[in-house]
Amino acid sequence: MGGEVPLTTNSRKRTTLEDSVRLEGDAVLLLDRRVFPEREEWVRAETPAAVAAAVRDMVTQSSGPLFAAYAGLELAARQSRGLPLDEATAALQHAARLLGEARPTNAHPREAAARVLEAAAGARTTADLVELVAQAAADGSREYRALSRALGRHTVELLPDGARILTHCWMDTYLVEMIHAADEAGRHYDWVATETRPYLQGARLTAHTLVELGQHVTLITDGMGAAALAPGASIGPIDALVTAADRVALDGSVVNKIGTLGLAVAAAAFEVPFYALVQAPDRTAATGADIVIEERDPRDVLETLGRRTASPLVTTAWYPAFDVTPPRFVSRVVTSRGSYAPADLAHHFDSTPVPRLER
Repeated sequence: MGGEVPLTTNSRKRTTLEDSVRLEGDAVLLLDRRVFPEREEWVRAETPAAVAAAVRDMVTQSSGPLFAAYAGLELAARQSRGLPLDEATAALQHAARLLGEARPTNAHPREAAARVLEAAAGARTTADLVELVAQAAADGSREYRALSRALGRHTVELLPDGARILTHCWMDTYLVEMIHAADEAGRHYDWVATETRPYLQGARLTAHTLVELGQHVTLITDGMGAAALAPGASIGPIDALVTAADRVALDGSVVNKIGTLGLAVAAAAFEVPFYALVQAPDRTAATGADIVIEERDPRDVLETLGRRTASPLVTTAWYPAFDVTPPRFVSRVVTSRGSYAPADLAHHFDSTPVPRLER
């Protein structure tokens, strides 16, 4: 079965959002994170194009598009069972293009597509193709979790027991694995989470998941981040700013949810370290200028969770989904192979690879 691969360790605390993409029969089911936790609704995507549309429409975010891409590609293979090999291959390639382009800044779907197409190239028959795609999807999902687990452990090495951590947006699998790594190390953290406009992922997804994992979390609005980082803030001292990164260039430029830049600048001003988490830097991006920043429908800024909140007189808005934090504001980039100063990030590729989880 495609989609997210269940964890094999029964002692780990489970969160609702860990199993939010499922391939069942000839459809992909995606937990609609736009309305969670108020409602648990599943979007049913019966074609790879529908899966790509769900990713583009923010039904799932962060790590979710990776699992959705794997599930969508396996769905494409399943739906090609009765076709000649060349037609099945063409259908898979079409699905890979749709899924890979669904979110231009998030590279996960493109990486999933490349992995699956490479595996499928060895198919001698359509039946081979279906089997190879299913195996590649399962292996890719499993490896992503293994690398996230390693990343979580390296992050915990930087954070002492009792640290108060400010985070922004939704780290998804990285967050879950970081908490599990902290539990293994006997460390417990106090969290401060931004609400994350306009979809409020921080308020709905991050804060919810942290509480599910037994963490204490204080929710703040996006505009409070600098005040929380400032010395003497009544919330208490912040020991580190920790976020995921959708992409990191080889020079250490961090691309993440819009608002990360402002927090990083404030953290640098108040001498609070900023740790950005990514499994690996992007070999294809020498600097942040080489990464396309997705711009979404400005109407989303005029609304909150689908309800108009701006004055009806206001018609102009701007919504870049991500921003670029220059390396001078980044303390360490944490990858699956360790943590690096931005200037040393290319050495990630010199390290010993993290072994894949066994099936």
